[in-house]
Amino acid sequence: MNIKLEKERARLQSRRRRAEAAQLINGAAGAELIAHWPAARFANKKIAAFWPIGDEIDICPLIDALQDAGQTICLPVTGRKGQSLTFREFGADRELVNGPYGTRHPPRNALEIRPDIVLVPLLAYTGRGDRLGYGGGYYDRTLAQLKSGGVIYACGVAYSAQKAAFIPCEPIDVRLDGILTETGFEDFQ
Repeated sequence: MNIKLEKERARLQSRRRRAEAAQLINGAAGAELIAHWPAARFANKKIAAFWPIGDEIDICPLIDALQDAGQTICLPVTGRKGQSLTFREFGADRELVNGPYGTRHPPRNALEIRPDIVLVPLLAYTGRGDRLGYGGGYYDRTLAQLKSGGVIYACGVAYSAQKAAFIPCEPIDVRLDGILTETGFEDFQ
């Protein structure tokens, strides 16, 4: 079977599963992420978060808690199709501008940062770290580039209901190192 077709089918199923989880949990999941964040392990690291869109899990409470703890937070800036993401500091002013695909990110004058940890949005994940994204390849390209330049920890952030038994994968798909959900943190390394 065609891998592209398999992925599209998996995306349709995963979008439904995520929407159901978002409706069922109704916003409480975001605060639960804080309780499961491995704070001691990831202390004093530069963390690339993401500004949630649609029915993605709301990581804003976690972002706030990390900033309150003195962590450096940056958000991805989506460039042209085929390019890697860049990350800009998400400062105390919390100014955001609109980006492509409904994203929001810090303005151009915000400091560009190379993160140590990348929190990754997703549609589905497996217990071995496979990740199903939206199909643009932005995070796969970015994670591959960051990992080739040094140590980076890719941590998916999702509802626990987004876990799948199987996800169709290609050699270009970069595995997650861990997953953070409203029910816990799991390390795949």
